Amino acid sequence: MNPRRKQRLLVVSLVGALVMGAVGLMLFALTDSIDLFYTPTQIVDGREGVKPQVGQRLRIGGMVVPGSVNRDSESLAVSFDLVDTGPAITVRYQGILPDLFREGQGIVATGTLLAGNVIEAHEVLAKHDEEYMPPELAEQMKGIKHVKPANNGG
Repeated sequence: MNPRRKQRLLVVSLVGALVMGAVGLMLFALTDSIDLFYTPTQIVDGREGVKPQVGQRLRIGGMVVPGSVNRDSESLAVSFDLVDTGPAITVRYQGILPDLFREGQGIVATGTLLAGNVIEAHEVLAKHDEEYMPPELAEQMKGIKHVKPANNGG
């Protein structure tokens, strides 16, 4: 191999190693801020080979079980059950819940798994109806015969 090819191979190898090192460092730095999404069934049953460990940060999504919301009268503490198609998970939260939060509503919570089926949430987000339409647009759409405006709840 001639010296010029050796030099090119060395430069390409060095650049490749630097890129791999940079990607590795970025992934290592992101490990603290990555929250994996789970459903209640995945947390309890470990379906699809995915079961989070106690103490792991995660996001969970599901429907609030009607009748399961318990509020502490002296503080902002609230607990409720979340369910998808299988077993329920208990979510505990300290703070003010979103305006759209209600029983039977879909939510996404970010928190830490405390036990096999208990999560201490740091953030709770309520999902809105996908059929929502701003009132101004709904008024405009009333004039069009083939489009039925969505119910805005108000």
